[in-house]
Amino acid sequence: MKNKYTILLTLFAVLAIASCKKGGVLDQVKTTDLNEEKTFSDSTRTIQFLTRIYSDIGFSADPRRFGSSVGVYSITDEVEGSLLAATAYNVIFQTGAVSAINIPTDAWVTSYANIRRVNVFLKHLPETPLSPGLRNKLAGEARFLRAWYYFIMLKHYGGVPLIGDAVYEATDDVPGKRATFEACVNYIESECNAAANQLPLTQNGLDYGRITRGACLALKSRLLLYAASPLFNARPEMDGVLGYTTFDAQRWNKAAQAALDVINLNQYQLLELSTPAPGYGFQKVFTLRKNTEYILAAMAGNNRTLEAIWDPPSRAGSGSAYPYQELVDAFGTKNGKPIATDPTYNPADPYANRDPRLNYTILFNQGLRLGTNKAISPVNTYVNAAQDGFPLTKTGYFLRKFLDENTIASATSSTTERCFPLIRYAEILLNYAEAANESGDINTAYTQIVAIRRRAGINAGADGMYGLTAGMSKEDMRVLIQNERRVELAIEEHRYWDVRRWKIAENISNKTLHGMRITKVGNGYTYERIDIRTPVFVAPKWYLWPIPQSEVNKSVDLTQNPGW
Repeated sequence: MKNKYTILLTLFAVLAIASCKKGGVLDQVKTTDLNEEKTFSDSTRTIQFLTRIYSDIGFSADPRRFGSSVGVYSITDEVEGSLLAATAYNVIFQTGAVSAINIPTDAWVTSYANIRRVNVFLKHLPETPLSPGLRNKLAGEARFLRAWYYFIMLKHYGGVPLIGDAVYEATDDVPGKRATFEACVNYIESECNAAANQLPLTQNGLDYGRITRGACLALKSRLLLYAASPLFNARPEMDGVLGYTTFDAQRWNKAAQAALDVINLNQYQLLELSTPAPGYGFQKVFTLRKNTEYILAAMAGNNRTLEAIWDPPSRAGSGSAYPYQELVDAFGTKNGKPIATDPTYNPADPYANRDPRLNYTILFNQGLRLGTNKAISPVNTYVNAAQDGFPLTKTGYFLRKFLDENTIASATSSTTERCFPLIRYAEILLNYAEAANESGDINTAYTQIVAIRRRAGINAGADGMYGLTAGMSKEDMRVLIQNERRVELAIEEHRYWDVRRWKIAENISNKTLHGMRITKVGNGYTYERIDIRTPVFVAPKWYLWPIPQSEVNKSVDLTQNPGW
């Protein structure tokens, strides 16, 4: 795989840990003419070099990953993207035009670029003028970041070439043989463990936002949950490159323990606020730079980034992401029941008496939002409504999740402290619930879901079960957990990968997706479910991405994923 990982080594001076571009940790950086010797002989430049590696940490989850307003959420059953060109990746994925020569390359190129930077950093770290204690801590941060980028590739492609600590130059012959899935999991897990032992429980002051022990254990939790999932088990193809060749139920036990290890740190908790409205903590947590729930985030300075791309035009936004009706329907009632089974749900008044997270995630017709006049007023998405009406919103909805209720995109509005979450404590509880349920410990699953729903503002009920039914089977609990992840973690990059690792994408991603055509009649409204698109999913090959053909062409040893 000649030159596959080769990147001309340019060094970067970071302006400040203050703001981000495209969901990254920091601002884009300036290249300099420094060489390695000059860089690592200076303590400040050494730390700047590591900080550069942080700058891509959020690229996979970036709401603008595939374009100005298109992220992973727009290539699954969450949101219809606004980009219409045949070359737009949301269109390419949803219409089935994706191929090995027509696929985003960032998962491969950006990840390996940063893995190489980590290896350069670790190679020179012992010779830097930093104190031994600081060198040890920074080594832990670097090792986590390397594991993080490997995991991004693992979920996209399966097993990938592992290069260890090697630093390849332009003239080197780089090995291209893909490691097995198991070898990759073991390597990432070992790096998480090693980094955890080098890092503190908290990072404070100017170091806030850098990797902690909790982040290392949380990544391991996510890794082992994926590793236990159906997609990556009993996969004998390609000699174990695509997954474990056999199924082992003990992997679920290991995933459960990994989540419990994070919980037992006693460093994190859900932000629970019941005023001014039930479940308000679910809204507020996304607007706070520092909170008890974020374990890892793409740090950012004060910004209006998401308001600019998600808010409707009446709120000075571009209104460029339109939630599907399927996502809206996934939110149950305030009693914790599915809308199909709870008599309190009224199709003629479909947004009343719902799970409070719906209001904090979706901006629906008559939903309240801060306006350009600095007053809160309803947003109208009905047919031909001024400014925001259908068909301007293709589905009858705009996105609201993460948006600060005190901020819009207008320069007359204040900015928000928002940083984009990459791992938060709610995910860990859901990881624990899923792994415990699959291991046969359904009581633990109940406990975690109750905690999630209590914070969400769902009614406890007379039995204190928050809508859960006693005596559920493993299969029933599995379906409930999958839906709970869908609503709690919506628009956080989880849904796309969840339906794949559960191996249910073939039953979900070929179905027609819908919107809601709302018509104003007198003082009321009528609601008509309408078709938006029928996406394409070809099983089994689309469960994993193809390695970009440009990379495969560089080595006879690098094998492509099946079907591509």
